[in-house]
Amino acid sequence: MTHILIVDDNADIRQPLQRYLTDHGLRVTCADGGVAMRETLKNSAIDLILLDIMMPGEDGLSLCRFVQDTLKIPVILLTALGEDADRVVGLEMGADDYVRKPFNPRVLLAKIKAVLRRSQSSPVQTQPIESDILLFADWKFDINQRELIDSEGMAVALSSVEYKLLYAFLLRPKTTLSRDQLLDLTHGREAKAFDRSIDNSISRLRRKVEEDASSPKLIKTVWGGGYMLTVDVIHQ
Repeated sequence: MTHILIVDDNADIRQPLQRYLTDHGLRVTCADGGVAMRETLKNSAIDLILLDIMMPGEDGLSLCRFVQDTLKIPVILLTALGEDADRVVGLEMGADDYVRKPFNPRVLLAKIKAVLRRSQSSPVQTQPIESDILLFADWKFDINQRELIDSEGMAVALSSVEYKLLYAFLLRPKTTLSRDQLLDLTHGREAKAFDRSIDNSISRLRRKVEEDASSPKLIKTVWGGGYMLTVDVIHQ
């Protein structure tokens, strides 16, 4: 069953919405804020998050950014904000859609189905990254500093796309990622159908991380499928 996570501090919204979505064939888990949301994400495979913007503690926009930076799970924002600028900020944070409170549950259900259809080709979700340093082969990847460091401690410059591409592989080691998935992860909403630029970006990244880019051992081509990082990743 499709698993939906509702994150809202208002039980009068959470509980009726949970019943409605459950009655329409969805599995639903509720969280009353950021702490409960993060705990649920550690222990459950979530397909889509319904996320309230205005909550005490960590607000929905911050949580949305966290989700998009680590898990790439689709997010629909639940907002009482009426200004277009506020909704635009939410979309720029990575949200896939939004509904304004009070909302018609039938409209929300339709939006859920539409977002899920668009995300069907998304990679399998991974657990949140708890550390700032990722080790693979003889390399160290510093997330905060956005640096790739070799075995001698020298930093290797990465373009923005190369950084996103390597980050996507490190979050999903030994998992085949299709070209479309990698394009979505590195270009987001700017991705265009049938764009083959991802192959060129892979080639450039290989020249930086492989001993022999013509015979790659770290980032393998999976014929008919895409690409795979073949080594284990250690969270330091």
